[in-house]
Amino acid sequence: MQTAHDFKAVTIDGKTRTLRSYAGKTLLIVNVASRCQFTPQYEGLEALYREHADAGFEILGFPCDQFGNQEPGSESEIQSFCSLTYDITFPMFAKVAVNGPQAHPLFAYLKHGAPGLLGAEEVKWNFTKFLVDGGGRVLRRYAPAYTPAFIARDLEGLLPPKARA
Repeated sequence: MQTAHDFKAVTIDGKTRTLRSYAGKTLLIVNVASRCQFTPQYEGLEALYREHADAGFEILGFPCDQFGNQEPGSESEIQSFCSLTYDITFPMFAKVAVNGPQAHPLFAYLKHGAPGLLGAEEVKWNFTKFLVDGGGRVLRRYAPAYTPAFIARDLEGLLPPKARA
C-alpha cells in the first residue's frame, strides 16, 4: 500500500529528498503562499513546529502559485521571505502545483486520501493542510481557515506526551 513516504520532493534549496526520511514522524503538509490572506498562519505554523519538533513532528511547506498568483517569487525569494518575515525553520520545498495534470504526485496522493467537502479532491486555496501519521497515512485535511492552534488539538493523540518537569 502506498504512503506519503513513497514520494520524493525537491527542497527549496534544490536538493531531492525522499519523504521516507520522515518515517515515524507525524507530518503536517501545507501548500503555502507569501501573498495570501492566510500568510500570517506562518507564525502559528512555526510556533506549532517549535513546540512539537522534539516529539517527532514535522511541518513540510510547499509553495504554490496556483491560486491568484499569490506565490510569484523564485525559490530563493520565497526562502528569504519566510526566513526574514516569519523566522521559518521547518522544511520548505520547491514550488509545486497541487491541482491539475501538473500536480505533484504527493498532493495527488494526499487529496485522494483525505478528500474535502462532498468528496471533492481539488485543493481550494493556499494553506490547505494535510495531517499524516508516522506510517505515512493521510489522516485528515484542514481547510485554509483552520489555524495551527486548532490543529494542535489533533496532535495530542499522535505525539508522545510532553515530559513534566
